[in-house]
Amino acid sequence: MPNTEPPALSVDQHHQSTVTASGAWHVHALARADAMAQIMSALKALPDPATLRWDLSRITTLDHIGAQVLWNAWGKMRPPQLALSESHEDFFRLLEATGPLALPEQPKQALFSLATLRSTLNTALDHLSGFIALIGQLVMDIARFAMLPQRGPWKEISSNIFHTGYQALGITALVGFLIGVVLSYLSAQQLHQFGGDIYLVNILGMSIIRELGPLLAAILVAGRSGSSITAQLGVMRVTEELDAMLVMGLPHGFRLIMPKVLALAVSMPLLVVWTDAMALIGGMAAAKLELNLSPLYFIHELPDAVPLANYWIGLGKGAVFGSLIALVACHFGLRIKPNTESLGQGTTTSVVTAITVVILADAVFAIVFNDVGF
Repeated sequence: MPNTEPPALSVDQHHQSTVTASGAWHVHALARADAMAQIMSALKALPDPATLRWDLSRITTLDHIGAQVLWNAWGKMRPPQLALSESHEDFFRLLEATGPLALPEQPKQALFSLATLRSTLNTALDHLSGFIALIGQLVMDIARFAMLPQRGPWKEISSNIFHTGYQALGITALVGFLIGVVLSYLSAQQLHQFGGDIYLVNILGMSIIRELGPLLAAILVAGRSGSSITAQLGVMRVTEELDAMLVMGLPHGFRLIMPKVLALAVSMPLLVVWTDAMALIGGMAAAKLELNLSPLYFIHELPDAVPLANYWIGLGKGAVFGSLIALVACHFGLRIKPNTESLGQGTTTSVVTAITVVILADAVFAIVFNDVGF
C-alpha cells in the first residue's frame, strides 16, 4: 500500500477538548496487531463525544470500516464540532442517512379480541356452509348415479374400496387384536376379585361390538385413508389437475367425491366387522391366559351376551363414520391452495376434524340408541 502510517488518536493535553485522528483508518491498518485494541482503549477513555472537538483532517486514508469505528464511538451521531476533509465526508453522510436500525413495533393483540373472535366465527361458518354444499352436491350426484348406473364411475369406486378397505385390513387387525387383549386383561383382573369371571364375555362383547370396534376402525381409517384422500386432492390442486378436469367437462363431485364417499360407506362396515372379530379373538386369548376361560365357552356365550341389535348399530355406525370421514377429507382437499405449505396444513386439519366429527357422531348414536340393544 502507498501509505502504511498506522491509525492514531491524540488528545490535546492542555484543555482535553480536541481529539485528533491521524494515519490510515482502513480495514488493513486496523487489522494489524494491537492497532484496533489501542484505538478502542483510547476511545473508551474519552468523555462525552458531544463535548469534544474532533479533527479528522489528518487522516490520510479512510474506508467504511474506519468511519464505522468513529461513528460508533460518537454514539451514532455526528458531533457538533467536527473537522474532516471533503473526500471523507461521503462516508459519514452515508452513515448519517442510514441511521440506527429499528425494527417496526408489532401491534399487541389481545388473546381473545373481538376481531379474532369474528374471524374465527367467519371461518367456521364458511367451512360449515361449504360442507353443507358438498353434501347437497353429493345427494345430486348419487341421484344421477342411480338413474344411470351404467355410466357411473364403477372403476373409481372399486379402486377406492381396495385402497381404503382392503389395504387397511392389516393395521385394523393388529390394533384391534391388541385392544382386545388389553381390555380383556384389565377387565379380568377386576372381575376375578368379585368372582364374576363369566361376565367377561358380556363386557367384551358389548364394549367392542357396540362402541370400541366402530370407533377404533373409524379413527384408524381417518388417520390413514382420510389423510390420503386430502393429500391426493391437494396434489391435484397443486398440479392443476382439478382445473383440467373442469376444462374437460368432468365434474369433481361425480368423478372424485362420490366414489370416495360410496367406497368408504361400503368398506367401513366390513372393516368394523373385521376389527370386532380381531378384538374379540384378542380378548379370548387374554381370557384364556388370565381366567382360563375356554374359547368355545366364549363363542357359545357371546350371542346371548350381546343382542343382535348391537351388531346392526355397529354396522350403521361404520357406514355413517365412513361417509363423514370421506366428506371431511374431500372438503379440506378441495380447499387446499396450490402450495406445499397449504397441502401439509390442510391434511393435518382434515385428520383432526375427521376424528372430532367421528367422536361427535358416536355421541349422537349413544344418545339416540340409548334404550336399544340392552
